[in-house]
Amino acid sequence: MKKITLLALFLFSSVVLNAQTDEEAIDTTATSEYNRWTIEASVGQAKGVRPYSTGYYSSDSGSFLGKPQANSFALAGRYMISPTFGFKGGFHFDEIKNTSGNASLPFKMQQFGVSLQGVVNMSRLLGVQEYVKRFGLLVHGGLKIDAMTSKTKNIIENDHNYGVTEWNGGLVVGVTPQYCITKKMAVMLDISLQNNYRQHFNWDGTYSDISNNLNGQLISGTIGLSYSLGSSDTHGDWEIIEDEKSKEIEKLGKRIDDMETLMNDTDKDGVPDYLDQENNSVAGVAVDSRGKMVDINRNGVPDELERFVDKATKDVSKKSEKDMVVNLVNQGYVSTYFDTNKSTPTNVSTEGIDFMLTYLRNNPNAKIEIVGHADEVGATEFNNNLANKRAEAVKAILMKAGISADRLTVVVRGEDTSVDPNSEGARKLVRRVTFRIINN
Repeated sequence: MKKITLLALFLFSSVVLNAQTDEEAIDTTATSEYNRWTIEASVGQAKGVRPYSTGYYSSDSGSFLGKPQANSFALAGRYMISPTFGFKGGFHFDEIKNTSGNASLPFKMQQFGVSLQGVVNMSRLLGVQEYVKRFGLLVHGGLKIDAMTSKTKNIIENDHNYGVTEWNGGLVVGVTPQYCITKKMAVMLDISLQNNYRQHFNWDGTYSDISNNLNGQLISGTIGLSYSLGSSDTHGDWEIIEDEKSKEIEKLGKRIDDMETLMNDTDKDGVPDYLDQENNSVAGVAVDSRGKMVDINRNGVPDELERFVDKATKDVSKKSEKDMVVNLVNQGYVSTYFDTNKSTPTNVSTEGIDFMLTYLRNNPNAKIEIVGHADEVGATEFNNNLANKRAEAVKAILMKAGISADRLTVVVRGEDTSVDPNSEGARKLVRRVTFRIINN
């Protein structure tokens, strides 16, 4: 027995020492899945409280709580049917005897048994898991059945029932403080009280008096380890469980946010974004029911801009009209837009590329700069690279449409700091490519 005890204590000490160097933190990400199975192994001391015959007892008046001895061993498996409630079943062995140096007559009682108990995770039940961090507390209670064998030598024939075994059973309750030492392992201290209701023996092996009414009591204190089984990297007793009601509220909130987003009108043209096929239309330019700028003659220039050009160039020559178009392009009125972190133009904003394609075909000597922009969200180096990719993507489209590469120059402006970086609507306006006519 001493060899078994020393080996158990050695293994336990090794695990605890290794765990002290483990700096892995408990995962605090909420999830609906958790490890339901746990195995537990413990060793400690058990004492028969009552009954005893005259001259026999387990306590030592000269020692606090009696002299410690490793005489109780247990192995159990636990299954949690919910994050808070579960069951566990286990096997145990106890050897109750007088401690060395006390005044009791020598005795020894061994018992093997099984138990089936309900378990409650009090940290979760009380809602304090967030505050106690790595600490935890379980309470348990249920039925226990033992095979009780007297190992006390007979003084007179069969007076201590040496070698006689009887079955008894009763109720056991206990508390188990825990501390998580690694992601899936915890050290635990268990204090349990067992009341038997079919115990004929005194703990010293003699038959108890009829006045005891077949009543026996045992108290134990053990220390051990629990290991969580399952696919999650976190011990099931410490997993952050996502509450179903919270999930429903979160989903409802997301739906409301989505509805608000759909009803946004980024370009202020009177058409909500979810219906707007061109949500970057120029302010003041007439749009149709789909939010697209009206272009009846399909020349790539909105009619409102054409009217502006006509009005501004009414008394100037055709060259002046051409210069006006150049000014409009160079001032950024012709653009193509991109989604967040994307280098492919959005389907609804390719009119700007089409306009420049038409212009380059009608002006074969013209050359342009393709200017890439990005919003301020993210690292500057990443945004500069993204702006370059956007400009290169537009260049590739124009080249595939038949425009020579020597007429197209990529310029990177990078982050556009002219708008509020916290406004999603404003950021949409600067995730774009503009153009500059440099040779006409």
